[in-house]
Amino acid sequence: MTANAAKIPVSVLIPAKNEEENLPACLESVSRASEVFVVDSQSSDRSVEISERYGAQVVQFHFNGRWPKKKNWSLDNLPFQNEWVLIVDCDERITPELWDEIAEAIQNPEYSGYYLNRRVFFLGKWIRHGGKYPDWNLRLFRHAQGRYENLNTEEIRNTGDNEVHEHVVVTGGKVGYLKEDMLHIDFRDLFHWLERHNRYSNWEARVYYNLLTGMADDGTIGANLFGDSVQRKRFLKKIWVRLPMKPLLRFVLFYFLRLGFLDGRAGYIYGRLLSQYEYQIGVKLYELKQFGGKLNVQNQTAAAPEQEAIAPANARS
Repeated sequence: MTANAAKIPVSVLIPAKNEEENLPACLESVSRASEVFVVDSQSSDRSVEISERYGAQVVQFHFNGRWPKKKNWSLDNLPFQNEWVLIVDCDERITPELWDEIAEAIQNPEYSGYYLNRRVFFLGKWIRHGGKYPDWNLRLFRHAQGRYENLNTEEIRNTGDNEVHEHVVVTGGKVGYLKEDMLHIDFRDLFHWLERHNRYSNWEARVYYNLLTGMADDGTIGANLFGDSVQRKRFLKKIWVRLPMKPLLRFVLFYFLRLGFLDGRAGYIYGRLLSQYEYQIGVKLYELKQFGGKLNVQNQTAAAPEQEAIAPANARS
């Protein structure tokens, strides 16, 4: 084994559910890590078989509908052998150049975490414009010092069991930025993109609702115009949620003002889908306002008697 291919003392955490299309390329890309965990949510496809074939340790996560979700639970409960953990989604790839940089970065005792920049690919094309690049995510950190923020969204149904848009809060030590990019390439089709963003819009609507009703920033990365790139985005979101005509604004901002048209047909389709996504968030936010922060309370109330009737039969001893 060459020096560049030597195992790196980093524990990789991959949250998964029915990801048989994406897992082979993802697992291949993290083979330089000395330890890989795939935290699965009872996949019905070949995700577990593929993970084990690549030498990953598979752990099953059973979500109870409350905090913590999958990544924070994993950070609290997995027996990591290494001080540093790298969070990688199934549709992401860590390049050899990024691994070389990671191997050097974790030797610096002054730093407790690093932001990684993502290249998002859509319909086979790198979406370089429209505000999608750079796309900084804090994914590499000393696992004892980093946890995902809680934005108080867990009671909203159908958002999934995994932290997706929450960010990592690192306590103690500096946080830096790595130069090499990670790749975001989803091998699944647009059906899955739409299905996933339907769930995400539930989450986003609750975040909008919390911002409009004075949600506190305690325990989160906070919103700061003069902070890091993620804190600036959070500050701008507080303004954004109060603007009218957001679906149209989202497309104009992405396609024209941030030059999304330079990404060709893929950029146009991506911009239109983001506009549709913003509309979904808006109508779900309206639903939350109508029902005091819940999604269709009337429907839940109507279903309550039936749920009570079947509860004893399904109860666990």
